[in-house]
Amino acid sequence: MRGDIGVRSYWWEAGRPAGAVVEPLQAVIFDVDGALADIERDGQRRAFNAAFAAHGFDISWTVAEYGRLVCIGDERRRIASALRRRGYGRISAEIATHIQHTKNDLFAEWVLDGDVIPRPGLDDLVNSLYAAGIAIAVISTGSPHWVEPLVRQLIGEGIAGAIVTPDDLPRPTREPDLHGHALWELGLGPECALAVTGSAHGLCAATAAKLATVIVPTAYTGGQDFTGAAAVRRDYDGWSADGCARLHRHWWMAR
Repeated sequence: MRGDIGVRSYWWEAGRPAGAVVEPLQAVIFDVDGALADIERDGQRRAFNAAFAAHGFDISWTVAEYGRLVCIGDERRRIASALRRRGYGRISAEIATHIQHTKNDLFAEWVLDGDVIPRPGLDDLVNSLYAAGIAIAVISTGSPHWVEPLVRQLIGEGIAGAIVTPDDLPRPTREPDLHGHALWELGLGPECALAVTGSAHGLCAATAAKLATVIVPTAYTGGQDFTGAAAVRRDYDGWSADGCARLHRHWWMAR
């Protein structure tokens, strides 16, 4: 353990020995928020607006406005910032907690109704990975209340070997190490895995965990800086387990 009680450390943090053999790909870690589905514009935004209305607030985020707000990764901070701009001051954080809970409930209902669809080509890629014996993990900064049913809906029951949200970490942190915890649950080091995310924020989180990372941008994130990514793809069409393994190997060989 590190000196800070409750913060998990990992065996791979000591670094990779020089000249070490490139490990084969054993897992792919998908970010729900962008990589599995483009849920922000027509999913989360609608749920936030419905939650504001349910609590009596005349706040309705447009597509463009919400596109600027998604850079605030923490949803409560995102809501609180909107409330503070409207003069609610110190109580904004407390109100934001209640609104976020309502938003999660509404979004979970929409998920269960099948309103969220996977990114193009995702089904074929996941089936290819599963058939090749490559583990699949999923991470999200969202609530397990809606993340877990959404994962089941998008990739199938029992396909993900690990589903990690901030609730699974030993203690809450501002920037939770979801990738590190997913690796810990799978019993793998980062040299054995590939991360797939949809944003520059996700890229930063994955590279901080020492993972080779593929970007599949969304409508909101297409113009972001993806420097350091192993690859940037428009979607998953034509991509397979073999393609993931080659990309992973080439990235580590270049290290």
